[in-house]
Amino acid sequence: MRIRGRRGRSRRRSRAEGQSLVEFSLVLTPLFLILLGIIQFGFIFNSYITLTNATREAAREGSIFVYLGSQSKATNDANRNATIETTLKNSMNLLSTTSPRFSTSGTWSQSGDTFTDGDLTITYIIPANVTANDPRSGETVTVRAQYHQDLMIPFISALLPKDGNGRMVLTGEVTMVIN
Repeated sequence: MRIRGRRGRSRRRSRAEGQSLVEFSLVLTPLFLILLGIIQFGFIFNSYITLTNATREAAREGSIFVYLGSQSKATNDANRNATIETTLKNSMNLLSTTSPRFSTSGTWSQSGDTFTDGDLTITYIIPANVTANDPRSGETVTVRAQYHQDLMIPFISALLPKDGNGRMVLTGEVTMVIN
């Protein structure tokens, strides 16, 4: 029978503790990256859902806009577009409504029935079974908004598509019939 001293047991224990520490550090790194990825995708998903809901609310406001017969079609379109923009910005909750994440200048550029103001585009479409009219009744309004989401985790941002400024572009688009 062999009797071991305290020295033999303490060496064996310190080797086992060292091995556990190495294994823990090898497992912790990928788990930490997975945790950071979950956090980043949570931010992206929150922004996407908020933007989609804000776009839906803005399109709804545009579809129920009250046309004033005393004003011209262009004035009513400008008022409807302003209402859509205001509703969109108010519905974005905690998302930034200023540049560089979401930019609008207050000046609309028009190309046919498409109005653009920075990251906000409003398009009016006349369906085949509807005749063109000043109040736009029966036409559809499409509201399209883009939001530039910051990517905070460098490793994760390397895997995702980005715009020229290193932000991920999220798009919300909703079409509704004008009443």
